[in-house]
Amino acid sequence: MLKDLPKAQNPALLVGFDQSDDACVYDLGDGRVLIQTADFFPPMVDDPYLFGQVAAANALSDVYAMGGTPTLALNLLCFPSCLPLEAVRDILAGGQSKVTEAGAVIAGGHSIEDDVPKYGLCVTGFGEKTRIWANRGARLGDLLVLTKQIGSGILATAAKAEVITAAQFRPAVDIMATLNGPAAKLAAAFDVSTCTDITGFGLIGHALELARGSGVTIALQSKAVPIMAHAAEMAAMGIVPGGAARNLDFAAPFMAASAIDAAALDILADPQTSGGLLIALPERDAVALSHQLTESGITGAIVGRVETFGQYALRVE
Repeated sequence: MLKDLPKAQNPALLVGFDQSDDACVYDLGDGRVLIQTADFFPPMVDDPYLFGQVAAANALSDVYAMGGTPTLALNLLCFPSCLPLEAVRDILAGGQSKVTEAGAVIAGGHSIEDDVPKYGLCVTGFGEKTRIWANRGARLGDLLVLTKQIGSGILATAAKAEVITAAQFRPAVDIMATLNGPAAKLAAAFDVSTCTDITGFGLIGHALELARGSGVTIALQSKAVPIMAHAAEMAAMGIVPGGAARNLDFAAPFMAASAIDAAALDILADPQTSGGLLIALPERDAVALSHQLTESGITGAIVGRVETFGQYALRVE
């Protein structure tokens, strides 16, 4: 198990596998750091090009979440021999489009034959040593800003079950394919305490990671959380991915949420693909960042606050 692995001994490795961070960070010794991550998964959409875009945006997000800029990427591709080469090409083209949009370069990659298609990237980025956004620096009084709506896991489940149409699902796909780079660039002008991106552990899981890593309590304002169209309706119908229940089971010992109904909790625990950034920063900066994000056409919802640690690391209100 991961917890049984020895901690990295190299002092240049500033962030490694011993914490629940989004990427590793290596000190280059000249004020800069190298940021490295890898992420890939099977399709959640039928269109190969869109799948490539979403998978690439998801992998690139880890570098943005650490405060860095993506520079190089390597394709990671698994595909069955029966998959048409046109589909393979479209997956790679979709990924290429997002890497190019990020200002990075695909320098190669690796592919293997597998029964289920999978795609993603190994991404290398760079940042400043004095501005690493590790997920354990939240400060008392900070507010939390979320930069994308949540609900993509629920909507993907509903689309697969044909409860919603492809047209109803498409806005969620567009959100998943949106890079977090512009949001991270705006945030970089402020005094960011900590940051993470919202992916498989859901908003609840990733907020809990920030709280436990920082030794604080995070009060999450459920009614302030932006939700994708149709996600609340689907959650009320019980159309929720199994990952949401697993996320809630994990969070339960560390969380107080007695006044929140089951459907709302399912949305907050919904595993996201290529979700937004969750950024903690002082109240004045959080309000200013929220306004700038909104003016730029990006979600900028203030969804919680950082408090002195109490009985629970996470309180959902």
